[in-house]
Amino acid sequence: MNDDIRQIKDKIDIIDLLSEYIQLKPAGINKKACCPFHNEKTPSFMVNAERQSWHCFGCGKGGDIFTFIQEIEGMDFKETLKYLAEKAGVELSNNFQSEVKSDKKNRLKEVNLEASRFFHKFLLQMAQSQEAREYLKKRNLEEKTIIDWQIGYVPDQWDLLTKYLLKKGFSIDDLTETGLTIKKDNSDIQKMKGFYDRFRDRIMFPIWDVHDNVVGFTGRILKEKENSGGKYVNTPQTEVFDKSGLVFALNKAKKFIKEENLVVLVEGQMDVITCHQAGMKNVVASSGTALTEKQIKLLKRYSENINISFDADPAGVAAARRGIGIALSEGMHVKIIQIPDGQGKDPDECIKKNKNIWFEAVKNARPVMDWYFELAFKNKDLNNPRDKQSIADELLAEIKNIPFAVEKDFWMQKLSMTLGVNIDVLTQDLIRHKESKTNEPKLIKSFSSKEGNIFNKESDDLIRSLEVFLMLILQNPSFVEKDNFSLPFKILDRQKLSPSAYLDLYEKIFLEYTNNHKIDINKLRDLFANNSENLVDILIMKSELEFSDFDALQKNKELEVITKILKDKWLKQEKNRLELEIKKANSENNQELVDKLTVDYLELSKK
Repeated sequence: MNDDIRQIKDKIDIIDLLSEYIQLKPAGINKKACCPFHNEKTPSFMVNAERQSWHCFGCGKGGDIFTFIQEIEGMDFKETLKYLAEKAGVELSNNFQSEVKSDKKNRLKEVNLEASRFFHKFLLQMAQSQEAREYLKKRNLEEKTIIDWQIGYVPDQWDLLTKYLLKKGFSIDDLTETGLTIKKDNSDIQKMKGFYDRFRDRIMFPIWDVHDNVVGFTGRILKEKENSGGKYVNTPQTEVFDKSGLVFALNKAKKFIKEENLVVLVEGQMDVITCHQAGMKNVVASSGTALTEKQIKLLKRYSENINISFDADPAGVAAARRGIGIALSEGMHVKIIQIPDGQGKDPDECIKKNKNIWFEAVKNARPVMDWYFELAFKNKDLNNPRDKQSIADELLAEIKNIPFAVEKDFWMQKLSMTLGVNIDVLTQDLIRHKESKTNEPKLIKSFSSKEGNIFNKESDDLIRSLEVFLMLILQNPSFVEKDNFSLPFKILDRQKLSPSAYLDLYEKIFLEYTNNHKIDINKLRDLFANNSENLVDILIMKSELEFSDFDALQKNKELEVITKILKDKWLKQEKNRLELEIKKANSENNQELVDKLTVDYLELSKK
């Protein structure tokens, strides 16, 4: 397995891989971004291209390409190895292939894939599917579209699919785990001997995850009849099908979303398929649910811009509001698509009437706050104080979700002018509406500036002092060969550092400098090679993050400042120690010791 891992790492560049998920920007020799694992406005996520590693200084997560995929995709290690091997074109060893086949999630995906093939072939080849084919033709779906989307059909038979999959060698446990087969409830069904198919007499739409794995299905009833169930039946929650984290058609649309820098979100799967057939391929659907935080984070990998279409009925508007609030809080730029009256209730109908009208509606989508203002002021009397308060409450509940200060202020000013209410009054109400949020980690940009000097607030933070010193030395090891500062190794109290992760590194640098009067970064890296994350690389990345806009002279000045701070800390500690010892010697009438300690104290004061 180690050979497999090495081959994959050799063939996959971490910058290329992570660029598929987040927007990376230069930070010295490294790259930085806002962390995809926690909300933040200031980038604290760093990628080291040379070492093929990443680390977030906000949430503390880090590692290599394997740990990144495990974190962001929610995969276990076997799934990650299989996924990256396929991406790298590496054929895994026989032993590992056997382990992958025995892995439960992979088995469930194989069951779903085989089921989708069965449904699709049945639709295209069987006489029993004639009515289903005619239905799809009436929906204006072309044969190429049916093939591209692997649309299928399953007839009205109790256990046709179950028997087929059992003959293919899958276990009944795997079939029930996928939700394709249901264990019989004896009180409901007498014809079966234990199990029956979930989907019967339905047009079948496969649902893929973002990596093209079939993870579930939506089945649309072909003929309404008693006890046929709902119009649409979906795969239930399984180990591979999490409705809250899936976006229908994202596997097909992600390339085009990046090209257009725009997500077009619609409600139904037929809406998506019709849009793609019409030539608009950056379209996805939320699988019949209000947008969730997981779905927004997934979409944000590909674009921060999203145009949303939804049913104009109260239920559709309410569902849209919930999703839009999440999208705004995640920093997405949201617009609302409004189909002109009489041109169809949804994208599918609109495209059938005139696809150009739909394309124009997407192009002319309105900023979401304009839409919110229109809804809030509709049928309200501005001379009625209760109506004015209702408008303010409705809009402030949306404005609070905007994470950008300038944009938020713009809408506050507009609300103030439109309502005729002083902005200070609205600001008080906004505070009432705000939800409590966890504080984001704050980075210290400069230790020589008055504002950025952490030691003005935390004079005892010896660990932080040492961290900054190590950051600057590791990023610029040649500084130790210059005479413009003295290393503070002798003035640090090892006992105070003992709980710190930096103590071991501190000692090794001290030894290296004492013996060779220089610091060999690669040698230090080797000393920490057994760690899951190399502390040397983490500190170098953090230095790039915090001091990326500093030139060599500025970094040198920072090093001088932090060295002085360390020295001042030591001097204060030593003076306090000597004062206590002098006091004790006086109490013991030991004048000789008092004189000696006093001389030491005076000498110390000269430094």
